[in-house]
Amino acid sequence: MASRDDIKFLSNPNIGKDKKKYCRFKKFGIRHIDYKDPDFLTQFVNEQGKLLPRRITGNSLKYQKKVAVAVKRARHLAILPYVTDLLK
Repeated sequence: MASRDDIKFLSNPNIGKDKKKYCRFKKFGIRHIDYKDPDFLTQFVNEQGKLLPRRITGNSLKYQKKVAVAVKRARHLAILPYVTDLLK
């Protein structure tokens, strides 16, 4: 019987396996989200300036709410734009 090394695949068998999403705040121990840091907050905003959902970023509910509040505060102080054509 042929071993796994002898079998040639037409496509990569690891393509369908996605990495598990994780909350970066829990993993790295970040407790405070600073609304005055626009470079960090742009990771959670798409090109049009909309907030990215939890299913895409992988944040937990607690930290997604904190990110949303921080982005809204930064927008209010004109650190981040409300609407844009190409933010990134």
